[in-house]
Amino acid sequence: MKLSDFKFEVPKKLIALHPSPNRDESRLMVVHRKTGQIEHRVFKDITEYFQEGDVFVNNDTKVFPARLYGNKEKTGAEIEVFLLRELNQELKLWDVLVDPARKIRVGNKLYFGDSDLVAEVIDNTTSRGRTIRFLFDGTDEEFHKTIDTLGETPLLKEFIDRKVEAEDRERYQTVFAKNVGAVAAPTAGLHFTPHLLKRLELLGVEVTPITLHVGLGTFRQVDVEDLTKHKMDSENYFIPETTVEHVNKALDAKKRVVSIGTTVLKTIESSVTANNRLKMSSGWTDKFIIPPYDFKIANALVTNFHLPESTLLMTTAAFGGYDLIMKAYKEAIKEKYRFFSYGDAMLIL
Repeated sequence: MKLSDFKFEVPKKLIALHPSPNRDESRLMVVHRKTGQIEHRVFKDITEYFQEGDVFVNNDTKVFPARLYGNKEKTGAEIEVFLLRELNQELKLWDVLVDPARKIRVGNKLYFGDSDLVAEVIDNTTSRGRTIRFLFDGTDEEFHKTIDTLGETPLLKEFIDRKVEAEDRERYQTVFAKNVGAVAAPTAGLHFTPHLLKRLELLGVEVTPITLHVGLGTFRQVDVEDLTKHKMDSENYFIPETTVEHVNKALDAKKRVVSIGTTVLKTIESSVTANNRLKMSSGWTDKFIIPPYDFKIANALVTNFHLPESTLLMTTAAFGGYDLIMKAYKEAIKEKYRFFSYGDAMLIL
């Protein structure tokens, strides 16, 4: 498929700037692959589509406040430092993006607020990318606590065009969040609440985790027309044995295996046995799923409404079928569904 196959206009007013007041009361579009039927529901109605023995697989990654603001030594110029990932815990080496990049060179030092945190730039990686070393005398726990205090919720400013607010600390985090490491939320999980999970439990639905630490590469612009030439950034993942057992039991019983988000979909499709069952594994995946694709594990998907030409939309179209998903998106725009991280949800059956 081509990049231009995923080009369409989303009115700017449909990109959600804030979450819905209640997580499970966002809108839910239900898309039936077999019949092509499209239903308009509320997210908490999702329980009506599942029964005992079905399995929901969630992503339990936890977003950390990855955006810091430092001041350059001597000039005092404010520099935004976006933490991408820790390269070496002992040396406190991090892969980061800086803005404005033209002001930051190897050897520069940055000071963060009134804290004892200082960073030194030790390498240029890309036009905006740098490797920095934090100079900090405390323990690793104290270091991460300092980052947590100084850091800002890493909303993607290119799309959510407003200042970060206090409520974002909680609302840009799923109820599943446990393992720290993501710089963006696995947004399909944002619609779940403890109450909704209890209702699923009472139905006999199993909810079980994988971990995939979402990186900014998920949102990186695709700049090649031939999608087979696009290379995804690698992201770290872990699939525990308990999840493998739950998923494979459901597959053997011909039950639903529901992927809560494209991050889960990518992870479980990265770890498939020769007889099309899930296997326990951990490591890095750069899997890029585009139509056509034969899914081996998940047979239902919960996902948000993604932006045109995004890799997330391409993966959704691979799961739901290109023509049906494009039709559903056209309907979503007509019905004024809310798009992107804080937007509404789609259930593909």
